[in-house]
Amino acid sequence: MRFLPVFLDLKAGPVVLIGAGELLRAKLRVLTAAGARIRVHAIDGNRDLTLSSEDAARVEIATGDPLTADLSGVIAIVCAGAGDVGVAMSARAKALGLPVNVMDDLEHSSFIFPAIVDRGDVVVAVGTGGTSPVVARRVREKIEALLPARIGELAEFIGGFRKSINERIAEFPLRRRFWERVIDGPIGASVLAGRKGEADAALKAISNPSEFARADKPEGSVALVGAGPGDPDLLTIKALRALQDADIVFHDELVSPEILDRIRRDTTRVAVGRRVGKPGIGQDAINKRMIEAAQSGQRVVRLKGGDPFVFGRGGEEVEALRTAGVAYSIIPGITAGLGGAADFEVPLTYRHEATRITFLTAHKARDAEAVDWSTLTDTKMTVVVYMGMTAAPAVRAGLFAAGRSPETPVGVFARVTRPDAQGAIGTLRDLPELVRRTHGGPAILIIGDVVRHAGSLRRQTPKQIISDLLDAAE
Repeated sequence: MRFLPVFLDLKAGPVVLIGAGELLRAKLRVLTAAGARIRVHAIDGNRDLTLSSEDAARVEIATGDPLTADLSGVIAIVCAGAGDVGVAMSARAKALGLPVNVMDDLEHSSFIFPAIVDRGDVVVAVGTGGTSPVVARRVREKIEALLPARIGELAEFIGGFRKSINERIAEFPLRRRFWERVIDGPIGASVLAGRKGEADAALKAISNPSEFARADKPEGSVALVGAGPGDPDLLTIKALRALQDADIVFHDELVSPEILDRIRRDTTRVAVGRRVGKPGIGQDAINKRMIEAAQSGQRVVRLKGGDPFVFGRGGEEVEALRTAGVAYSIIPGITAGLGGAADFEVPLTYRHEATRITFLTAHKARDAEAVDWSTLTDTKMTVVVYMGMTAAPAVRAGLFAAGRSPETPVGVFARVTRPDAQGAIGTLRDLPELVRRTHGGPAILIIGDVVRHAGSLRRQTPKQIISDLLDAAE
C-alpha cells in the first residue's frame, strides 16, 4: 500500500484549488459537495464557476500568482488542469509540508483522491493507488449497492447516545459488545428502516446497559423477503442484504436456484414451500419454525417468490409474528404479474383501453368457480390470474358464463424473467391450449385488450399475427 487512507478535517482550514477549464470545475464540484472551504486560482482567467448561492459562500476567487500566494492555514492543495504551474506548486507544497494532489500525476502528488461513497456520517473511500480510477469507481458502485441508505443515520443515532452509554459502561470490551448488540439487533434494524423514534425509545428503555451487553442470548428477528419472479438481478438491494445477514432462510420451493445462490454460504437453508400436487409442511408449521428460530436468537429470512403480500400469505405470517412478540421487517419484491408484464412488454394499463387491473388467484378449479366473474367483464379491465394453469378451463368457463367475449386477447407467460421464460398469446377461447404450449409453470395469465400490445406481437408482421390467432383458434 503506497497511499495511506486519511480523512482531512474540512473545518480546519481552506483547500487551495489551482487549474483551468472543466478539470478545475470537476474538482470544484467534488470539494463543494464535501462541504470544503475553497480558495480557487483559475489560471486561465475564467472565473465563471456557476456556483449555487450556498456553495459560493464557501468559495473564494483568488487573484495573483498561486506560486507566491500566502498559504498559511491551508490544509491541502489540489491542482487540476494546471500544467507546469501544478508541478511548481507541488514543489512548493512539499517544501511547506502541505498535502498536494496534481491530477493524473502520481510523481508530484503526496495524496490522491479516492472514489467516495457518502452516507452522511459514514464515508467510504476506495483507492487503487492512482493506477486505475475506473476500477475504483466500479468498486464504489458495488459498495454503494450493499450499504444501507440510512447507514449514516445509524452512525448519527449511535453518536447521540455514545457519551451517555460510555459513562455507564466502564469496561471497553463490554462497551463494544453493547454497541454490537444495538447495531445488529432490532434497534439498529429500526433505524435502518426509518423508524428512528421507535429505536430511540427502545435504547432509552435499556435500564442496565452492562446487563444488556452481557446477555448471552442474542435478539432474533424475522425478515419477510420478496424474491421476485426469478431473475436474481431483480432482487432489491435490501433483500440481498437480508440474505447475506441471515442465519437461517426458510424458502419456497419455486425460488430460483440463482437467487438461492445469493444466500451467504454458511447460512442454513430450509425448503418449506410446496409444488402443485405435492404436500408442504403447512402454514402453521412454517410459522412455528420461524418463531422458534427467532426466539433462539437467529436472524431469520422467510424468502418468498414474488412479493410476500401478493398471494404470498405474508399477512398470516405477520399476524403470527406479532402474536409471538417477534421483531420482524418486510422487504417487498417484484410480483410475478409485474415481472411478466415487463418481460413480455404487456402494458397492464393503457390510456383509453385499460384503466384498471384486477389480480386474482385460481390455483385449482374450485378456486376459479368461487370467483364472481361477473365483476370482471369490463373490457377496460386487465385481469391477471396467478397460479391459473391448472384452473385455465374453469377460468375460461367463468368468464364465458359472465359474458366476456371469446375473442378477448389472452397471454400465458411462464417462468417469467428467467432464461427459459416462454409466452403464448391468443384469445380467451384458446386458453387451455395456450397453457399447454408454455410447457410448465409457474405461469400467470393476462386477460384483456392490453395483450395486443405485447412485444412478441409487435415483432411480427400483421400477416403473422392473423395467422397465429387463426392457428390458435382452430
